Amino acid sequence: MKETPLSNCERDFLLKAIEEKKRLDGRGTYDYRKLKITFGTDFGSCFVELGKTRVMAQVSCELVAPKENRPTEGILFFNIELSPMASPGFEQGRQSELSVKLNRQLERCLRNSKCIDTESLCVVSGEKVWQIRVDVHTLNHDGNIMDAASIAAISALCHFKRPDVSILGDDVTVYSVEEREPIPLSIYHMPISVSFSFFKQGNFLLVDPIEREERVMDGLLVIAMNKHREICSIQSSGGIMLLREQVMRCSKIASVKVSEITELITKAMENDKAARKAGGRCGFAESMTQERITALKMQETPVETTEVSATADSIVQKAKAAPQIPIGVPSPVVLVPGVGQVGQRLQNSWGLQDEECEEEDGNSDEDDENIVEEQKSTPKMRVAGDVVEISDSEEEDVVILHPESHAKDSSHCEKATSKKKK
Repeated sequence: MKETPLSNCERDFLLKAIEEKKRLDGRGTYDYRKLKITFGTDFGSCFVELGKTRVMAQVSCELVAPKENRPTEGILFFNIELSPMASPGFEQGRQSELSVKLNRQLERCLRNSKCIDTESLCVVSGEKVWQIRVDVHTLNHDGNIMDAASIAAISALCHFKRPDVSILGDDVTVYSVEEREPIPLSIYHMPISVSFSFFKQGNFLLVDPIEREERVMDGLLVIAMNKHREICSIQSSGGIMLLREQVMRCSKIASVKVSEITELITKAMENDKAARKAGGRCGFAESMTQERITALKMQETPVETTEVSATADSIVQKAKAAPQIPIGVPSPVVLVPGVGQVGQRLQNSWGLQDEECEEEDGNSDEDDENIVEEQKSTPKMRVAGDVVEISDSEEEDVVILHPESHAKDSSHCEKATSKKKK
């Protein structure tokens, strides 16, 4: 599934706004979006929010055999997962061109810059070394994944602690967290990447582009730098040619942004360490507003039930006072003239005529007030009280019922009887 392309009107609007030094989210040309860094409960788990772009990094380790050409050095492995949950343009289980490019940039930024002492990861030379794996998962894509991934990866590496080991002869013992305090990694510096997008053949520059700005940009420049103003890697994409002055200008801007982000990471590490030492909330629980999980929280609220009980009692009394209808007996239905029903205890209103006659009182004379008409083509019906019987016999009398005598709205009826035998 591919992303929905921008319309020409939207593309022209974005480029026109960039020419006027205006951005969709109201930022300035060199402004970064709001950055938030949160650490998880386990060591090496980090959650980074860069505006609406969200990524999560998790560091893990295991003992493996070293590489043949580097028997005394540990192994660093980086992997960026672009999940369809982050954007409909990402496909599950398939490496796209963007995924390959991001993995290579992250390796240049962290592994090739030698920011981690890999020799300290050696346990037994030529036999066992620690392999450090960094998995970065994209949770939401709103542009500039590379900067968010590099911040999350280096923060997770600084927060991670590997288990302690001891060697006795040929035996290697790995201690758990309860047995021995884990050991942090040896990190020399923290390289952080800063992305610059260029528009109109390099005439306009934006820092930290969002997803819509990335669609209309002509080129991208990514500079990885540490707080000592040492450039660790530089990568240009998009086929745009940049002047020396433009690159130097971007490096000066990157040095300021990297110093601010490094200070933020250091402060987040100190806050997490203080919270763990004090035994308070740490990790993702720090960002929760409630003290307990909502699903397990028990809170009893007193409810006044006096009025509810009185209302329920009145409803029950009305139900008891209502006339009870036997089971199987249908409720009385007011029928319009000319409607008949076949069955026991059913009302009928057949044979209403225009001629008037007085109606006798009482239900005992109902059979005398019936109108008998000749029916040659239809089956005959016999009425006995409230029971109507259908018969195919030609010698039976045809009886048509009048409305019941207790009907208030009909005070006149026609009385006629005719019998005819074939």
